Amino acid sequence: MTSPEVAPEIVRFYTDTVDEADRLSTTADGRLEMVRTQELLRRHLPAPPARILDVGGGPGAHARWLVEDGYTVHLVDPIARHIEQAEQTGATVELGDARRLTAEDASYDIVLMLGPLYHLLDRADRDQALAEARRVLRPGGLLAAAGINRYASLFEHTAFAHLYREPMQKSIGGILATQIHDGKNAFTAAYFHSGEQLRDEVAAVGFAEAEVYGIEGPAWSLLAATERHTGESQIGSPMFESALVAARMAEPYPELLAASSHLLAIGRRPA
Repeated sequence: MTSPEVAPEIVRFYTDTVDEADRLSTTADGRLEMVRTQELLRRHLPAPPARILDVGGGPGAHARWLVEDGYTVHLVDPIARHIEQAEQTGATVELGDARRLTAEDASYDIVLMLGPLYHLLDRADRDQALAEARRVLRPGGLLAAAGINRYASLFEHTAFAHLYREPMQKSIGGILATQIHDGKNAFTAAYFHSGEQLRDEVAAVGFAEAEVYGIEGPAWSLLAATERHTGESQIGSPMFESALVAARMAEPYPELLAASSHLLAIGRRPA
């Protein structure tokens, strides 16, 4: 197939700046994201064996445990470095684009999109990626699609004690107003969803029973701040366990979606 059409700043970020393989295991808020994503997926996934297409699966952090759980996983990602890393997970892998999947119609039980939607800044591209996910799902199949919360950067840079600086206020204010990060500083180009927007985008391409969950819950930034300012890992600490419980307790309250760092939409292709 032709090379994926990915913005150069996204390729540079994941190739040269960040090792995505470590993000979900080396910090407490990253570990919280992993634990919560696992429990939300395990709550909704059909029992193994089932076929999973992990679109934008990066270096395979989720593919690894899904294979260990007994699923058959095929991972697609546009970053060559990620494909090389994902080869070690037990999944089959493919360099590819979420908007142009090579999979046949109705060939998978589950499609995961735990990254593509926040790197597709235009609504038309996100719609195309979601439509492709729907196409390759069998009737009744499950979609799990993640987004970054619109207000995540506000909480993060408060936790990291950056927000008192005027240039940072301008940068974060721009993200809040436009829902877009241009990729010129720190993080790469990204779109930031509200919970309602993510749910509407999933429903608009024909997924039924669309629900949105806050992944890390309302206390993740407190966890990140504690770890950063004490210099001590909070993974497994009472603070970590409290943040995890807070995420679970927040689920029945949609207004608390706005406090999470990432959102997870669950939907089904109608039978």
